[in-house]
Amino acid sequence: MADEVKRTILITGGSRGIGRGICHAFAQTGSRIFFNYSSASEAATETETLVAEAGGQATGIQVNVASEKEVTEFVRQVLDETGRIDVLVNNAGITRDGLIVRMKEADWDDVLNINLKGTFNCIKAVTKTMMKQRAGRIINVSSVVGVSGNPGQANYVASKAGIIGLTKGVAKELASRGITANVVAPGYVDTDMTTSLSDKAKEMMISQIPLGRVGTAEDIAAAVVFLASDQAAYITGQVIQVNGGMYM
Repeated sequence: MADEVKRTILITGGSRGIGRGICHAFAQTGSRIFFNYSSASEAATETETLVAEAGGQATGIQVNVASEKEVTEFVRQVLDETGRIDVLVNNAGITRDGLIVRMKEADWDDVLNINLKGTFNCIKAVTKTMMKQRAGRIINVSSVVGVSGNPGQANYVASKAGIIGLTKGVAKELASRGITANVVAPGYVDTDMTTSLSDKAKEMMISQIPLGRVGTAEDIAAAVVFLASDQAAYITGQVIQVNGGMYM
Protein backbone atom coordinates (compact mmCIF):
# COMPACT_ATOMS: atom_id res chain seq x y z
CA MET A 1 0.00 0.00 0.00
CA ALA A 2 2.03 2.93 -1.23
CA ASP A 3 1.46 6.21 0.53
CA GLU A 4 0.63 8.00 -2.72
CA VAL A 5 -2.41 5.76 -3.32
CA LYS A 6 -5.61 7.13 -1.78
CA ARG A 7 -6.62 4.43 0.65
CA THR A 8 -10.06 3.46 1.89
CA ILE A 9 -10.27 3.36 5.68
CA LEU A 10 -13.22 1.84 7.55
CA ILE A 11 -13.49 2.83 11.22
CA THR A 12 -16.15 1.68 13.67
CA GLY A 13 -17.34 3.96 16.44
CA GLY A 14 -16.02 7.06 14.71
CA SER A 15 -18.50 9.67 15.89
CA ARG A 16 -16.78 10.62 19.14
CA GLY A 17 -13.84 10.03 21.49
CA ILE A 18 -11.03 7.77 20.32
CA GLY A 19 -12.86 6.93 17.10
CA ARG A 20 -13.15 10.57 16.14
CA GLY A 21 -9.46 11.05 16.89
CA ILE A 22 -8.62 8.14 14.60
CA CYS A 23 -10.78 9.57 11.81
CA HIS A 24 -9.03 12.93 12.16
CA ALA A 25 -5.58 11.35 12.10
CA PHE A 26 -6.33 9.43 8.91
CA ALA A 27 -7.77 12.58 7.32
CA GLN A 28 -4.28 14.01 7.39
CA THR A 29 -2.99 11.06 5.32
CA GLY A 30 -5.28 11.85 2.39
CA SER A 31 -7.40 8.73 2.89
CA ARG A 32 -11.09 8.22 2.10
CA ILE A 33 -12.77 7.49 5.42
CA PHE A 34 -15.98 5.71 6.26
CA PHE A 35 -17.15 5.27 9.85
CA ASN A 36 -20.18 3.96 11.61
CA TYR A 37 -22.16 5.42 14.48
CA SER A 38 -24.91 3.82 16.53
CA SER A 39 -27.34 6.66 17.21
CA ALA A 40 -25.68 10.07 17.66
CA SER A 41 -26.09 11.49 14.15
CA GLU A 42 -25.19 15.00 15.34
CA ALA A 43 -21.86 13.73 16.66
CA ALA A 44 -21.27 11.90 13.38
CA THR A 45 -21.79 15.15 11.47
CA GLU A 46 -19.25 16.83 13.74
CA THR A 47 -16.71 14.12 12.87
CA GLU A 48 -17.37 14.58 9.14
CA THR A 49 -16.83 18.33 9.52
CA LEU A 50 -13.62 17.86 11.51
CA VAL A 51 -12.23 15.53 8.86
CA ALA A 52 -13.17 17.95 6.08
CA GLU A 53 -11.43 20.81 7.88
CA ALA A 54 -8.29 18.63 8.00
CA GLY A 55 -8.45 18.18 4.24
CA GLY A 56 -10.00 14.72 4.20
CA GLN A 57 -13.36 13.20 3.35
CA ALA A 58 -15.41 11.10 5.75
CA THR A 59 -18.85 9.57 5.56
CA GLY A 60 -20.71 8.41 8.65
CA ILE A 61 -23.30 5.64 8.32
CA GLN A 62 -25.60 4.39 11.08
CA VAL A 63 -24.75 0.73 11.64
CA ASN A 64 -25.20 -1.70 14.52
CA VAL A 65 -21.94 -3.65 14.46
CA ALA A 66 -23.57 -6.49 16.41
CA SER A 67 -25.74 -7.18 13.35
CA GLU A 68 -24.00 -9.23 10.67
CA LYS A 69 -26.59 -8.08 8.14
CA GLU A 70 -26.01 -4.38 8.83
CA VAL A 71 -22.23 -4.76 8.78
CA THR A 72 -22.35 -6.65 5.47
CA GLU A 73 -24.45 -3.86 3.96
CA PHE A 74 -22.08 -1.23 5.37
CA VAL A 75 -19.10 -2.89 3.70
CA ARG A 76 -21.06 -3.26 0.44
CA GLN A 77 -21.77 0.48 0.43
CA VAL A 78 -18.09 1.25 0.91
CA LEU A 79 -17.04 -1.14 -1.85
CA ASP A 80 -19.68 0.26 -4.23
CA GLU A 81 -18.07 3.69 -3.87
CA THR A 82 -14.36 2.91 -3.72
CA GLY A 83 -13.94 -0.70 -4.83
CA ARG A 84 -11.50 -1.51 -2.02
CA ILE A 85 -10.89 -1.51 1.71
CA ASP A 86 -7.29 -1.00 2.79
CA VAL A 87 -7.63 -0.55 6.54
CA LEU A 88 -10.24 -1.71 9.05
CA VAL A 89 -10.16 -0.19 12.53
CA ASN A 90 -12.48 -1.86 15.02
CA ASN A 91 -13.00 0.76 17.71
CA ALA A 92 -16.73 0.56 18.55
CA GLY A 93 -17.35 -0.39 22.15
CA ILE A 94 -19.69 0.06 25.10
CA THR A 95 -19.59 -0.50 28.85
CA ARG A 96 -22.25 -1.84 31.21
CA ASP A 97 -20.29 -1.91 34.46
CA GLY A 98 -21.31 -3.81 37.58
CA LEU A 99 -20.12 -6.40 40.04
CA ILE A 100 -20.42 -9.89 38.64
CA VAL A 101 -22.74 -11.07 41.44
CA ARG A 102 -25.28 -8.47 40.33
CA MET A 103 -24.56 -8.30 36.60
CA LYS A 104 -27.63 -8.73 34.45
CA GLU A 105 -27.53 -11.19 31.58
CA ALA A 106 -28.51 -8.40 29.20
CA ASP A 107 -25.53 -6.30 30.33
CA TRP A 108 -23.17 -9.20 29.64
CA ASP A 109 -24.75 -9.90 26.24
CA ASP A 110 -24.85 -6.26 25.11
CA VAL A 111 -21.15 -5.67 25.83
CA LEU A 112 -19.97 -8.93 24.26
CA ASN A 113 -22.22 -8.41 21.22
CA ILE A 114 -20.97 -4.91 20.44
CA ASN A 115 -17.34 -5.17 21.53
CA LEU A 116 -16.37 -8.71 20.53
CA LYS A 117 -19.00 -9.97 18.10
CA GLY A 118 -19.00 -6.58 16.39
CA THR A 119 -15.24 -6.86 15.85
CA PHE A 120 -15.70 -10.36 14.44
CA ASN A 121 -18.53 -9.23 12.14
CA CYS A 122 -16.44 -6.43 10.65
CA ILE A 123 -13.35 -8.58 10.16
CA LYS A 124 -15.40 -11.27 8.45
CA ALA A 125 -17.08 -8.72 6.18
CA VAL A 126 -13.81 -7.26 4.83
CA THR A 127 -11.74 -10.45 4.66
CA LYS A 128 -12.70 -11.56 1.13
CA THR A 129 -11.92 -8.12 -0.27
CA MET A 130 -8.56 -7.89 1.48
CA MET A 131 -7.67 -11.43 0.40
CA LYS A 132 -8.37 -10.55 -3.24
CA GLN A 133 -6.24 -7.42 -2.86
CA ARG A 134 -3.54 -9.52 -1.17
CA ALA A 135 -3.12 -6.58 1.17
CA GLY A 136 -4.85 -5.08 4.17
CA ARG A 137 -4.48 -3.81 7.70
CA ILE A 138 -6.79 -4.83 10.54
CA ILE A 139 -6.36 -2.86 13.76
CA ASN A 140 -8.52 -3.71 16.74
CA VAL A 141 -8.88 -1.43 19.76
CA SER A 142 -8.81 -3.40 23.00
CA SER A 143 -7.99 -1.96 26.44
CA VAL A 144 -5.42 -2.16 29.18
CA VAL A 145 -8.02 -3.99 31.26
CA GLY A 146 -8.10 -6.75 28.65
CA VAL A 147 -4.66 -7.79 29.91
CA SER A 148 -4.72 -6.52 33.51
CA GLY A 149 -8.33 -7.15 34.54
CA ASN A 150 -10.51 -4.70 36.45
CA PRO A 151 -13.12 -5.18 39.19
CA GLY A 152 -16.68 -4.31 38.27
CA GLN A 153 -16.07 -4.79 34.55
CA ALA A 154 -16.13 -8.56 34.00
CA ASN A 155 -18.11 -8.20 30.76
CA TYR A 156 -15.93 -5.41 29.38
CA VAL A 157 -12.70 -7.16 30.39
CA ALA A 158 -13.87 -10.40 28.77
CA SER A 159 -14.75 -8.61 25.54
CA LYS A 160 -11.42 -6.78 25.36
CA ALA A 161 -9.41 -9.90 26.21
CA GLY A 162 -11.40 -11.73 23.56
CA ILE A 163 -10.43 -9.12 20.99
CA ILE A 164 -6.76 -9.85 21.67
CA GLY A 165 -7.25 -13.59 21.15
CA LEU A 166 -9.35 -13.01 18.04
CA THR A 167 -6.68 -10.76 16.58
CA LYS A 168 -3.93 -13.31 17.08
CA GLY A 169 -6.02 -15.99 15.36
CA VAL A 170 -6.82 -13.67 12.45
CA ALA A 171 -3.17 -12.61 12.15
CA LYS A 172 -2.06 -16.21 11.65
CA GLU A 173 -4.96 -17.04 9.36
CA LEU A 174 -4.53 -14.12 6.97
CA ALA A 175 -0.77 -13.49 6.99
CA SER A 176 -0.19 -15.51 3.81
CA ARG A 177 -2.43 -13.05 1.93
CA GLY A 178 -0.44 -10.01 2.96
CA ILE A 179 -2.91 -8.95 5.64
CA THR A 180 -1.74 -7.89 9.09
CA ALA A 181 -3.84 -7.81 12.25
CA ASN A 182 -2.80 -6.02 15.42
CA VAL A 183 -4.24 -4.62 18.63
CA VAL A 184 -3.92 -1.18 20.19
CA ALA A 185 -4.70 -1.35 23.91
CA PRO A 186 -5.37 2.11 25.40
CA GLY A 187 -5.09 2.89 29.07
CA TYR A 188 -7.11 5.69 30.65
CA VAL A 189 -7.97 8.17 27.91
CA ASP A 190 -9.49 11.65 28.14
CA THR A 191 -12.98 11.01 26.73
CA ASP A 192 -16.56 11.83 27.68
CA MET A 193 -16.43 8.95 30.17
CA THR A 194 -13.36 10.15 32.06
CA THR A 195 -14.21 13.87 32.01
CA SER A 196 -17.35 13.10 34.03
CA LEU A 197 -15.31 11.60 36.88
CA SER A 198 -14.80 13.48 40.14
CA ASP A 199 -11.48 15.20 40.80
CA LYS A 200 -10.68 12.60 43.46
CA ALA A 201 -11.35 9.74 41.05
CA LYS A 202 -9.17 11.42 38.41
CA GLU A 203 -6.32 11.88 40.91
CA MET A 204 -6.52 8.21 41.88
CA MET A 205 -6.53 7.20 38.22
CA ILE A 206 -3.54 9.36 37.34
CA SER A 207 -1.61 8.00 40.35
CA GLN A 208 -1.57 4.61 38.61
CA ILE A 209 0.09 6.02 35.48
CA PRO A 210 3.91 6.38 35.55
CA LEU A 211 3.83 9.17 32.95
CA GLY A 212 1.50 11.11 35.24
CA ARG A 213 -1.31 11.96 32.84
CA VAL A 214 -4.26 10.38 31.10
CA GLY A 215 -3.93 9.62 27.41
CA THR A 216 -5.58 11.50 24.58
CA ALA A 217 -7.45 10.31 21.51
CA GLU A 218 -4.47 11.60 19.53
CA ASP A 219 -2.11 9.29 21.45
CA ILE A 220 -4.19 6.27 20.46
CA ALA A 221 -4.73 7.46 16.90
CA ALA A 222 -0.99 7.84 16.35
CA ALA A 223 -0.44 4.16 17.15
CA VAL A 224 -3.32 3.13 14.88
CA VAL A 225 -2.03 5.19 11.95
CA PHE A 226 1.44 3.72 12.41
CA LEU A 227 0.10 0.15 12.32
CA ALA A 228 -1.76 1.03 9.12
CA SER A 229 1.40 2.38 7.46
CA ASP A 230 4.00 0.76 5.23
CA GLN A 231 6.48 1.11 8.09
CA ALA A 232 4.48 -1.49 10.05
CA ALA A 233 4.37 -4.07 7.25
CA TYR A 234 6.33 -6.65 9.29
CA ILE A 235 4.24 -6.32 12.45
CA THR A 236 1.32 -8.68 12.98
CA GLY A 237 -0.40 -10.43 15.87
CA GLN A 238 0.93 -7.87 18.34
CA VAL A 239 -0.61 -5.87 21.19
CA ILE A 240 0.65 -2.28 21.29
CA GLN A 241 0.12 -0.89 24.79
CA VAL A 242 -0.62 2.86 24.79
CA ASN A 243 -1.19 3.46 28.48
CA GLY A 244 1.51 5.74 29.89
CA GLY A 245 3.21 2.76 31.52
CA MET A 246 0.35 1.67 33.79
CA TYR A 247 0.74 -1.88 32.47
CA MET A 248 4.17 -3.21 31.57
